[in-house]
Amino acid sequence: MTKILLADDHTLVREGLRQILSATTDLVVAGEAIDGDQALARVRAADYDVVMLDMSMPGLAGIDLIKRLKLEKPKLKILVLSMHGEEQYAVRAYKAGASGYLTKDSASAQLVAAIRKIAAGGVYISAAGAEQLAIGAIGGERGGLPHESLSDREYEVFRMLVAGTSITEIADTLRLSVKTVSTHKTHTLQKMSMSSTAELVRYAVEHRLLDAAGTPKPDK
Repeated sequence: MTKILLADDHTLVREGLRQILSATTDLVVAGEAIDGDQALARVRAADYDVVMLDMSMPGLAGIDLIKRLKLEKPKLKILVLSMHGEEQYAVRAYKAGASGYLTKDSASAQLVAAIRKIAAGGVYISAAGAEQLAIGAIGGERGGLPHESLSDREYEVFRMLVAGTSITEIADTLRLSVKTVSTHKTHTLQKMSMSSTAELVRYAVEHRLLDAAGTPKPDK
């Protein structure tokens, strides 16, 4: 039996996932978490085979959360289930230690298949994800796009800046000092050879790093 931890801050999402998994005989929801800190606490307190992880939760989240979970339990399998596409997020998630990435509009059969595959020790990569990994590999050989040179933390600051989030709000969300966030912003501008947030926004639009609603797609 594969024991699963559901980590998502939306009750309806967890209920829907639990219902999908209840129709199987080999997958069981053994725990739930409503934010990143609770997910980390749950993993520390008990053994799970797979964590189904939403990347945009309150508190500790995103790439940082994946790395912390893998640090605590290196053999733990992580399946990212996100509302965001794979253009600039899935690759970073895989590099951080995730074993799979799915968008929340994926079919239930695809979700179950992904869980079973990674629980068995495999890696689940959709066609879109495989394409992005290939593009990333080729881009690495050629030098890549400017945003690909950013660290995970710099990218997080970048995507929040282009969404119109203030330095203070970013600091509160990421639990950093305002000075640290300002330093990340400076490094981001330098690495991308830009001089203002407006230039970053234009870049994000040109490279389709924004969701349809105008918010940045979490980095892959």
